[in-house]
Amino acid sequence: MRSFVRAALEEIFGECDVQEAKSGFEALRLLPQGPYDLIVTDINMPDINGLELIRFVRERDGEARRTPLVVISTESSARDRERGLALGADDYLTKPFAADALQAVASRLLGPEKAK
Repeated sequence: MRSFVRAALEEIFGECDVQEAKSGFEALRLLPQGPYDLIVTDINMPDINGLELIRFVRERDGEARRTPLVVISTESSARDRERGLALGADDYLTKPFAADALQAVASRLLGPEKAK
C-alpha cells in the first residue's frame, strides 16, 4: 500500500521516479543506487531517525552529500526545525502539509522544470 506522503510526492513530481524507504536503514541502503534529485525524510522512522539520516547523508562523500534534502514531520517545534536545518536539511515542512507548499520547496531547490 502506498503511503500518503509517497502519493503526494508522486502527484507533485509527476513522471519522476519516486523511491520509498520504509526505514532509515532502508534509506541508507538505497543511497548508493542514486543519484537522486531530492531526498525527503521524516524525523520519526524505524531503526534510525531522520536526524541521524540527515547527518549521515551530509557527512557522506559523493553525490548524496549535495542532494537537496527536505524534512516532512509531525515534529513541529522550533527546536526540531532548527536541529534539522542545522544538520543540513534544506527545508522543513510539518505534517499535515499542503501539496503546494512541498511543490514550492521543490521548485526552489530543483527548479520548476523538475517539480511540476
